[in-house]
Amino acid sequence: MIKILIVDDERAICDLIDLNLSAAGYHCTSVQNGLEAIDLIEEEVFDLILLDIMLPGADGYDVIEYIRPLKIPVIFITAKHEVKDRVKGLKLGADDYLVKPFDVVELVARVEAVLRRYNKTDKLLTAGNIVVDVDARRVLKDGKQVVLTNKEFGLLVLFMQNKNVALFREALYEKVWGDEYIGDSRTLDLHVQRLRKKLGWEQNLVAVYKVGYRLEVQG
Repeated sequence: MIKILIVDDERAICDLIDLNLSAAGYHCTSVQNGLEAIDLIEEEVFDLILLDIMLPGADGYDVIEYIRPLKIPVIFITAKHEVKDRVKGLKLGADDYLVKPFDVVELVARVEAVLRRYNKTDKLLTAGNIVVDVDARRVLKDGKQVVLTNKEFGLLVLFMQNKNVALFREALYEKVWGDEYIGDSRTLDLHVQRLRKKLGWEQNLVAVYKVGYRLEVQG
């Protein structure tokens, strides 16, 4: 399982990130102090670090200087929003820079993008009795192959990468169809209905009022 370290002095932010990334299938650890983060990095191996800049003990700029030789990808998550701050963070070696307040779905997407860049993504996605081999584009239900269309497969991967997270209709449509969402949800709804039927997810793939859909699963 992909291991992510969250470093932010606000415990509520750590808990929010932990909740959503854990739901998406990642193993998260969090600390609220820069020096504690460095100590933890010496003890454990992490695949990605989400790093605030304004930290007690040692700020994010000091921490990333320590991380850089270890070749661990870093995403800065900070309230410092000016261009000069972004430029400084990226020049110090950050792989991405996300400004608070942020959208949880965008955070998950950025985490996935950075992990793909480092070839650290899990090749198999699992949710209950469903297993997806992303590279082979193969879907198994209870060990038996399920045939999906390309659009159905694209939706399934998004749902499984964002388990228990509400996904907006606009985001689903634009990511899978590649077009700007214009408010016509019939095509998306039809594909979701087909996924429910093929995977037995009538109770798992739920509609979220005025938002879109959420895949509710335990594992």
